[in-house]
Amino acid sequence: MQTFRTEISVPFSSLTLNHTDKILLMGSCFTEQIGQRLSDCKFKTLLNPNGIVYNPVSLAESLDGLRSGKLSPDDSQLFEHQGLWHSWAYHSRFSAPTQKETLDGMKRAYNEATEFVQKSDCLILTFGTADLSVLKSEGRVVANNHKMPASLFEQRRMNVEEMVGLWMPILENWSGKKVLLTVSPVRHLRQGLIENQRSKAVLLLACEAICQQLPFVHYFPAYELLMDDLRDYRFYDKDMVHPSTLAVDYIWKQFSNAYFSESTQQLNERVMKIKSAMHHRPFHVHTAEHQAFLVAQLERIQLVKQEFPDIDWSIEQAYFSQNIITD
Repeated sequence: MQTFRTEISVPFSSLTLNHTDKILLMGSCFTEQIGQRLSDCKFKTLLNPNGIVYNPVSLAESLDGLRSGKLSPDDSQLFEHQGLWHSWAYHSRFSAPTQKETLDGMKRAYNEATEFVQKSDCLILTFGTADLSVLKSEGRVVANNHKMPASLFEQRRMNVEEMVGLWMPILENWSGKKVLLTVSPVRHLRQGLIENQRSKAVLLLACEAICQQLPFVHYFPAYELLMDDLRDYRFYDKDMVHPSTLAVDYIWKQFSNAYFSESTQQLNERVMKIKSAMHHRPFHVHTAEHQAFLVAQLERIQLVKQEFPDIDWSIEQAYFSQNIITD
């Protein structure tokens, strides 16, 4: 039978993820999409403690600082612009009208992350771009330019050797744990389509070189799945930059088949059925039918808890319990 697309077959990996793993995810906005799906399925995750980070240099500085515990945020890292206080090392989601608010948010995230990193079993990194913004006044690469004037920055691109040399010693510290690299399928078009492809090429070749030298490091082809398997603009969002929900669903399915055992996938399905039930909006909550529905969901949760006692169901239990009528 003739086919009308080229499919990428992602084989089942020797790196398997399960619900007992503590998974640290860091990198571009595509990390947030995969991380959210892991979190929805009740995996123990920590997602982007510095916020979204696109380039490999800022990502390396963040991860190394969290692991060493030596980069605690302080006032010296902050600057004010257009009524908000920012940090060059943190995403704008931490920015706030006062220094204290900004610093408090950064410190909370940092303290949570340093503790999580020490206990984590798995690291998932998503590289977004090899292009760097260097702050001229300090000669440092920034994680986010916070919409500051372009004249303050010098733009340059990492090469493969530079990226490999930067990441090899950092990832060697994760030997004995699970490490997964991927390149974001999100397109960075500020410099144009051609420059975006060249930037992605650096990331792809660097990931290949790292995986060849460190056997415990694995690679998931998220970029290739969108560009060469789906390969159609209908799989992009309206901005023609980010993958659509349908595309992310497809990539997530490939991810699941590669890194989840059959039993883990079955547990994910059970979890998502319960979470989907939370979106049920009845017209009349007091009917016997809806009351039975609520009780059934609580019974489902209890069955899963008996088999997997480490999974936290407090939010779901409170949700279904609040509308149960007791005489």
